[in-house]
Amino acid sequence: MSEHIVKSYEDELTQLAAEVARMGGLAEAQVASAVDAVARRDVALSEAVVGRDERLDLLEIDIEKRCIRLIALRQPMANDLRRTLAAIKIAGNLERCGDLAKSIAKRALVLTETEPVTPLTRSIERMGKLVADRLREVLDAYTTSDLSRATAVWQRDQEVDEHYNSLFRELLTYMMGDPRTITPCAHLLFVAKNLERIGDHATNIAEIIHYEITGETIAAPRPKGAAI
Repeated sequence: MSEHIVKSYEDELTQLAAEVARMGGLAEAQVASAVDAVARRDVALSEAVVGRDERLDLLEIDIEKRCIRLIALRQPMANDLRRTLAAIKIAGNLERCGDLAKSIAKRALVLTETEPVTPLTRSIERMGKLVADRLREVLDAYTTSDLSRATAVWQRDQEVDEHYNSLFRELLTYMMGDPRTITPCAHLLFVAKNLERIGDHATNIAEIIHYEITGETIAAPRPKGAAI
């Protein structure tokens, strides 16, 4: 294989990773904005998050096409094949994070029409920051091929579960104590569940990075908080 072809091939892989990183930045921003929309009861921001979701969908399609073309024309092997498959799998997880952020934004729109439950909204905000930070950390690990950072995200998966479990109990307490809070609390419960699922996608990405770099799956069971 000539030096020119090798460089062209490497450039394609580099561009592919850059597109995944760009998609990751958009997904991270969507999650943060959706949580902010809930906290601020911001209709315009909620609508903006819903409207921007299509950009993530289109990016996933573009990344998938790039991967298929690369596999068909370059026939990557070993590490290069893992890099290509990692890109398409991470893009799928990021697209799902975008869908969940859109769902949170839609709940935020409904919540603007209900009485505010400020202490619970603050709890959602804290959980949202934790999840957004986790997503940013794992995306940084991807762009820098940092196995230790990806592993650290994976090892802390239970932190998001514990936040969700605590918030779940808090929401139930409010609903039982005051029936007028049932509607907003029910929507906040869905928001919390969506955040917990985004945390799971961040952990999925950490596992994909581990396989991309090492060629091996993580043998240990994923650390999880107690189920509710």
